[in-house]
Amino acid sequence: MTKKYEINMCEGPLLPKLVLFAVPLMLSSILQLLYNAADVIVVGRFAGSSALAAVSSTGSLINLIVNLFIGLSVGANVAAARFFGAKDERGVHEVVHTSMLLSIIGGIAVGIIGFTCSGTFLAWMDSPPDVIGQATLYMQIYFCGMPASMVYNFGASILRAIGDTRRPLVFLAISGAVNVVLNLILVIFFHMGVAGVAIATVTSQVVSAVFVVICLMRAKGSSFCLDLKKLRIYRGKLMLILQTGIPAGIQGSVFSISNVLIQSSINSFGSTAMAGNGAAANIEGFIYVAMNAFHHAALTFTSQNLGAHNLARIKRVAMTCVLIVTVVGLVIGSAAYFAGEALLSIYDDDPAVIKFGMVRMQIICFTYFFCGIMDVMGGLMRGLGYSIMPMIVSLLGACAFRVIWIYTFFAWNPTLMCLYTSYPISWVLTAAAHAVCFFFAMRTMKRKLGGA
Repeated sequence: MTKKYEINMCEGPLLPKLVLFAVPLMLSSILQLLYNAADVIVVGRFAGSSALAAVSSTGSLINLIVNLFIGLSVGANVAAARFFGAKDERGVHEVVHTSMLLSIIGGIAVGIIGFTCSGTFLAWMDSPPDVIGQATLYMQIYFCGMPASMVYNFGASILRAIGDTRRPLVFLAISGAVNVVLNLILVIFFHMGVAGVAIATVTSQVVSAVFVVICLMRAKGSSFCLDLKKLRIYRGKLMLILQTGIPAGIQGSVFSISNVLIQSSINSFGSTAMAGNGAAANIEGFIYVAMNAFHHAALTFTSQNLGAHNLARIKRVAMTCVLIVTVVGLVIGSAAYFAGEALLSIYDDDPAVIKFGMVRMQIICFTYFFCGIMDVMGGLMRGLGYSIMPMIVSLLGACAFRVIWIYTFFAWNPTLMCLYTSYPISWVLTAAAHAVCFFFAMRTMKRKLGGA
């Protein structure tokens, strides 16, 4: 039964398999964004601009707290895919059970940290007085659902490792529908504002986690079947997960620090600018996930082919994924900009909010494909087993650069246009550095595998 969901990433035509893997993942992410957009739209339309600013301004801070453990799910994906590609069933079994126990522990830890520190972190970000109270409430409720969120992310990573991106799509469709229905009920009918949005989000996370656990438990006879009685930490597999996952998580968290600094700079322009920025960022998210699906494809296909010692196919994976994200980023980004005012008005019809949103989209939409290339190159490096190098490159090329930009160029020219310009420049620098590192990593790997 589970075989029909698997993809043989090491043999056969490459492009159709990349698309078969990436499209369900893309649709899953788009669904997730639609449900997040529903949160923002419902709260913006029925609870006001300050509530919209409260919800939309928490994203970078939430990512800062959770990204370390989300990075560990990347490590689980890489480890499981490598053992699966090498046809090592015991290795896959041990990775699955280590990963799922790790997700529970990590989810509880992140939930406690997020719940207790939300108000303090928001104050450090200089959140306006008319926003901080509602933003704190939203984050505290949101973090109550973090164990479920982590279980889903780790479980979905395991399924992606074998090529199964279709069933997570179904799980998200169901849980997202629950989210939207609860949004409408709690915000419109019960007038619960940001609390209603947060409760709906947590409920949907629990639903998706339950589905992914049941899916893994029912995979009888397969190497990735989950047995809750056998949950334990296998030290060797844990170290392999941490080897890739910790650098990925640190990178994500430090990326979020730079984004928190940018958000803090945006906060200085007031709640209207925050609302416009939040709406534009939400729209841009659809472009990002369309490209990011091929980042995950590059990561997983590279991991499996490394397990099979097939370096020639890894080169083809690299070229194909870079080409695809370039086309996808340019086409969807351009379309989003030209429809920008209409799209922004869905979130908030205040002309001032729309104007601020268009300032961001003018810079980001036409250059976003560089971000896609950057992510694909980083995914290729992690798939090859290099975790420290892409972390260092990303931290210097994107994060450190943005921080320097804020304290130099933005300090000299404190406009939103100047602030947003830091994004495309950092993407280009980081993508170029990743490409150079990938070239040398492939040469090193070829020597290790004896010219495979």
